[in-house]
Amino acid sequence: MTTVLVVDDEPVVREVVVKYLEREGFRTLEAADGDSARDLLERDSPGLVVLDLMLPGTDGLELCRWIRSRSDLPVIMLTARGEEADRIVGLELGADDYVTKPFSLRELLARVRAVLRRPGPRERFEEFVFGDVRVRPRTRQAFKAGQEVRLTRKEFDLLVFLIAHRGEVITRERLLDEVWGYERFPTTRTVDTHVLRLRRKFEADADRPVWILTLHGHGYKFAAV
Repeated sequence: MTTVLVVDDEPVVREVVVKYLEREGFRTLEAADGDSARDLLERDSPGLVVLDLMLPGTDGLELCRWIRSRSDLPVIMLTARGEEADRIVGLELGADDYVTKPFSLRELLARVRAVLRRPGPRERFEEFVFGDVRVRPRTRQAFKAGQEVRLTRKEFDLLVFLIAHRGEVITRERLLDEVWGYERFPTTRTVDTHVLRLRRKFEADADRPVWILTLHGHGYKFAAV
């Protein structure tokens, strides 16, 4: 049973999230501020933290920095609309995902499950190189021929997921589930569109890919290196 630490200074939000996660089979811990959360983290070993950015005392960004300096514990940030700069900083500090308030409990649950299914610390990598491309998951950067390539959040998530599962055939349905985290799109066409964008940005010839391969009737595979 995975333990989730919920850190939010709004009692109603904390109570609703805790009850929902417990109903779905998770053990929970809760804290109303960053200092209390840090005390809990030093005493217990949760498998994931749901962390609100706006906290009294030690705020969410500071707590995320403290967590990442000590471990690879997965962190999902809760942010209010309009806090784009904080979301970017949080992701740069090593947060694994974020959910914008107001959010549905079903979406949050899907994000929690998706993050927990990602490769563990031993399987993660600081940098991955293929051809003239370098990908740095921790800083969410990708470079081709020394030039940084601009990627949307989902393009980057999809690229890293494919690389982390290199050599493995992955269905479009699984990519929707694992990368998008919940059923937001009516068809798997969205996966095809994102794959095409990645090919145009990284393959020498998008029509004849050598890295992101299509296995007709099965899905996609990132060529093992």
